[in-house]
Amino acid sequence: MFLQAFFVAVFGLAAIGFGVAVFRTASMVRSALALLFSQAAIGCMFLAMQSEFLGVLQIMMMATEMSIMAIFMVMFMMDPGGLGGMDMSHQKRFSIGAGVIAAGAAFAVALVSDWGPVTAAAPDAAMQTRELGIEMLGRSMLIFETAAVTILTAMIAATAVAIPVREPACNDDKDKNDKDREASR
Repeated sequence: MFLQAFFVAVFGLAAIGFGVAVFRTASMVRSALALLFSQAAIGCMFLAMQSEFLGVLQIMMMATEMSIMAIFMVMFMMDPGGLGGMDMSHQKRFSIGAGVIAAGAAFAVALVSDWGPVTAAAPDAAMQTRELGIEMLGRSMLIFETAAVTILTAMIAATAVAIPVREPACNDDKDKNDKDREASR
């Protein structure tokens, strides 16, 4: 039990540290990688809490999402490497104040709330995974399928926008261009 709590704390601190690094770097790509590591640390927290399905799902989903995001940032941004000295933080005083208030509220809720009795016997990991699968494939299936189709459509649309349109060369246009070049000489 102590070892499990130790790893949950270590991965939690890593998630917070990489979350801070997201806003401390001047590069969008490094920011995306820091966000990937932060989310992977949360997935490792799930693994440390013996929620294997959620942990692996979190890591796989975030790795794919952040890789795609980094690729699109490199394609579409003027300075994805951050060589121009970009500042990733905006409204610093308001953000710090909002963060302190939100953290205080979260700690207050955690300390004041009645969490109820601790479960005496939890189902094993296989049963938890089975029940989670039934929940996801039951009433939430339409939501997941809609999100998947929406993400796929956005990826296809972004790729279509990124590809330049090229006009096919006609023989008439080629002959006209050759005549124009000869006339200009």
